[in-house]
Amino acid sequence: MSCKLWLALSVWLLLPTSEAGRQMPKLADKKLCADSDCSHPILIARALQDYYPGDCRFIPIRQGQLIYVYAMLKDRGNLFWAGSVQDSYYGQQEARIGHFPSSVVEETHPLMPASTEVKTTKWDFYCN
Repeated sequence: MSCKLWLALSVWLLLPTSEAGRQMPKLADKKLCADSDCSHPILIARALQDYYPGDCRFIPIRQGQLIYVYAMLKDRGNLFWAGSVQDSYYGQQEARIGHFPSSVVEETHPLMPASTEVKTTKWDFYCN
């Protein structure tokens, strides 16, 4: 019996711990977008500094990178935006949409007004 317990405990300890496939806490209940699907970018921003994400809801950003912003989270004073990073060489980085603090970027090119309020869903904050 103790051998089976030891084996089960060993296997459990070796399993990777990951946030993937988990529902993470919501950062906001609403977001501002250019359209109801949040499929059009609102603006292009440039990273003022490096940002290292705390969990899988966020994207890493390097100073100088361009970010296409698709949504501005509305609760808590627009502290977080959602977007994708454009690397200096297309294809160098896998395209991924995630959140980042609005304080680490500067707006460089407005594209469309963020005039559509959309409720966030659990999928906005799901780690896959």
